[in-house]
Amino acid sequence: MSTLPNRHMKRVVMTVGATVIVILVALALRPKPTEVETALVTRGPLQVTVDEDGETRAHDRFTLAAPVAGHLSRIVFHEGDQVGPETTLATISPLPLDAREIAEIRARIEAAEARKHEANQQLARWESDHRQATREFSRARLLSSEGIMPQQQFEQAESKQTSTAEEVKAAESRLQAAAAEVERERAGLVSLEARRSQPGKLVAIRPPIHCRILRILEKSERVVPLGTPIIVVSNPKNLEIVVDLLSADAVKVQSGASVMVENWGGPRPLHARVRTVEPYGFTKVSALGIEEQRVNVIADFVDPSDGLGDGYRVDVRIVLWDNPNVLRIPASSLFHIGQQWNVFAIENGRVRRHPVEIGHRNPSEVELTKGLDEGALVILHPATDLRDGGRVEVQQNQ
Repeated sequence: MSTLPNRHMKRVVMTVGATVIVILVALALRPKPTEVETALVTRGPLQVTVDEDGETRAHDRFTLAAPVAGHLSRIVFHEGDQVGPETTLATISPLPLDAREIAEIRARIEAAEARKHEANQQLARWESDHRQATREFSRARLLSSEGIMPQQQFEQAESKQTSTAEEVKAAESRLQAAAAEVERERAGLVSLEARRSQPGKLVAIRPPIHCRILRILEKSERVVPLGTPIIVVSNPKNLEIVVDLLSADAVKVQSGASVMVENWGGPRPLHARVRTVEPYGFTKVSALGIEEQRVNVIADFVDPSDGLGDGYRVDVRIVLWDNPNVLRIPASSLFHIGQQWNVFAIENGRVRRHPVEIGHRNPSEVELTKGLDEGALVILHPATDLRDGGRVEVQQNQ
């Protein structure tokens, strides 16, 4: 009678053992979860920028040339010296007179006076534009404070008021330079006519304003023809940035756009603002030997540019679009299926494919407009063998 329970017990043990073995074999043969890198869908600021090398340049640069043909004295000044209108940079002992030279100088005086008149007209135009921009900015500030005007329109009005003020300053400098050019040409004529009664009188070369010597083109004593460039001077505190962009990028840049100047040698980036996008392009050969159409974008420093000089290299980031609060995901999580953008999200340890819609993007992040909510966990660099519903394991360093 006791053998029957023993046999039954053996059968139960064998059945349980076989079941355990089958389960262990199934677990051993089951595919391991794919290890993946992940990131969260977050909300925060997003910027779209165009990044390029730039170069600083003196905004107000003047080239002092020989007003008469003659014997140039040796220049004792050096690059970087500060000089003023009372400083005699060099002198020229004029050569004997001839009628053609006098006629040429009188013609240059007329041309210089015409340029001065044109500069005066430009200054009047920019002053009028600045007054109008100031009135519009005052109205925009009132409407914005009452919540009637969108913030973007207010910022545009503020940018226009600032840019027209900078243009007025630039026009004043051009008018000052044009007036100095007229005086210089007249001085040349006076010196020529005075030589008839005072042979051997020296003609002095002086800068038009308080400035800094950038380059000395004719250092040594020698005979120079009329109009020979001798010294280049500029305002040391008025630098601008020149950035040549591909024409396809330049059309996206708006006047007043924010600019960040990096890797210039200082402890922190400098803030600048786009003044103008030049209306003409030029051809430039890239490092790969490809001809490209480029356009110069000119920006003015907002922060002090102490330490920088003319012709210094800088890295520039021009902001094309900026939003302080958008839903964003890493760009490396996106992939195409046909014309549709998709991402793989992780839900309960398994992969779920989600079609998404995107907006603005930069090299690292993308604006997410539809498809996922904040806090969703997405897979970075999705492998081609990932499938909807597959099992994954998040890497431990995430």
